[in-house]
Amino acid sequence: MFWGAKYPIVLAPMGGVGTVELAAAVSNAGGIGSLAAAYLSPQEITRQINELRSRIDRPFAVNLFAQETKPLDRDPEPMLSLLARFHEELGLAPPALPQKPAEVFEEQAAALLEAKVPIFSFTLGIPRAKLLADFESSGTIVAGTATTLAEAIALRDSGVDAIIAQGAEAGAHRGTFLDDYEKSLVPAVTLVKQIRNSLSLPVIASGGIRHGKAIAEFLDQGAAAVQIGTAFIPCPESSASDVYKRAIMTGRPEAKSVITLAFSGRPARGLSNRFIEEIEKHAEFILPFPWQNAATRALRNAAAKAGRSEFLSLWAGRGATPLRQMPAELLFKTLVKEAGL
Repeated sequence: MFWGAKYPIVLAPMGGVGTVELAAAVSNAGGIGSLAAAYLSPQEITRQINELRSRIDRPFAVNLFAQETKPLDRDPEPMLSLLARFHEELGLAPPALPQKPAEVFEEQAAALLEAKVPIFSFTLGIPRAKLLADFESSGTIVAGTATTLAEAIALRDSGVDAIIAQGAEAGAHRGTFLDDYEKSLVPAVTLVKQIRNSLSLPVIASGGIRHGKAIAEFLDQGAAAVQIGTAFIPCPESSASDVYKRAIMTGRPEAKSVITLAFSGRPARGLSNRFIEEIEKHAEFILPFPWQNAATRALRNAAAKAGRSEFLSLWAGRGATPLRQMPAELLFKTLVKEAGL
């Protein structure tokens, strides 16, 4: 048993891809389903939690970005002009920045506290001490994301219950918060070992895990659990667009995987495409997170509808094992069997 779940497998929170249906399938199969709430309003967070609870009577997690939005400190026009070329290609109106580029973290966290979620996971930083204490008082398990041993120690000192060790292979946003991300690309196997040898907290291994053999290896190395995301993107319960699913199913992530700031302003791992290549030629125009994310949102949404993968953020972890397209429950049971759990 891991945190009340039958198997030590956690569904990675995946914004724009994860759904209530996917989280429910994993929890009902004996793992821990996760909701990615970083881009949701407090009201939508509450709605999704209530819907998930109506589908399961088992543990689940909700994830937030522990980062507050700072005022934009540079002229956005060079980036907006660059994006306008792509907008014109897709028949969209010129891009514009919203006054509110992201939800307020403290308001989102308040919704989780009120809902008394079983597990609260976070990334991109460390919430203030009072908030973490409030979660502890409410009986919620708290897990923070580390990409280095130094970050894991900082999280331990903040009072978290567990460390999510995000290896260099992990897809989507890097959780790095103490140093440059280039200096924080530690392979998952190494990172888990470093944290296990230095701290007594449970460690959840994350990054490039697509097969049961990898699950078994991490558990043998002392990880309390594993967190898996990319492997579940092709599932029918995922909200990833068809073109996104095809791209990661037919591509070679191990050869084309890159870390880029082009889509959101924060380093994130995915498959390289035309958008990344062209934007990175003008890296000095990239806006900080979440402003860049807000600036590219309309383009990404339109590209998904039009089947244009060259303009999509194709977040995916780096791994040599091919992805499998099957219902989430079946995939979960397959992973469990392969891992010998």
